Amino acid sequence: MSKDIFERDRSGEIISISDPEFYKIAEAIERAQKLIAELNTGYHNTNKVRDLFSQLTGEQVDETFELLPPFYTDYGQNIRVGKEVFINQGCTFMDRGGITIEDHVLIAPKVNLVTINHPISPSQRRSTVSTPIVIKKRAWIGIAATIMPGVTVGENSIVSAGAVVTKDVPDNTIVAGIPAKVIKTIEE
Repeated sequence: MSKDIFERDRSGEIISISDPEFYKIAEAIERAQKLIAELNTGYHNTNKVRDLFSQLTGEQVDETFELLPPFYTDYGQNIRVGKEVFINQGCTFMDRGGITIEDHVLIAPKVNLVTINHPISPSQRRSTVSTPIVIKKRAWIGIAATIMPGVTVGENSIVSAGAVVTKDVPDNTIVAGIPAKVIKTIEE
């Protein structure tokens, strides 16, 4: 049996907008945009924000999860968050490739987690390729940092403000710059 478009997308296949199943992704994106509009309109208490985020991801988030809207995503259903995760306002998560945020992670304002890229070939450039992002336990992602497709940020690590992370970040390190490079090791 062949994989559906969601499985192919998550496994890193090139997905064309002319794919016969692309309408399924378009419908999922539309669903997400309706929930994001509700989340970002008006004031919601913490419990309502958790409820809307849970609807968006399709999985109940822990009661310790906190998110300050506005929040933006293209898809939503491939975001997984652990316990005591805090996501500050103005973040954008493009999650078709999957975003996993483990326990005790802090995400500052205006952070971009992007799991989607486009093929280099001009003839395929309107297509997409998705690869997952993993943010491991107790990591801290600084203001306006961008994490690119396929990156894992290691346990206890810090991504400095404004960094663009194109490669995996080892555990217990601080990275900074464009592209981000290790600038310090964290010692307990």
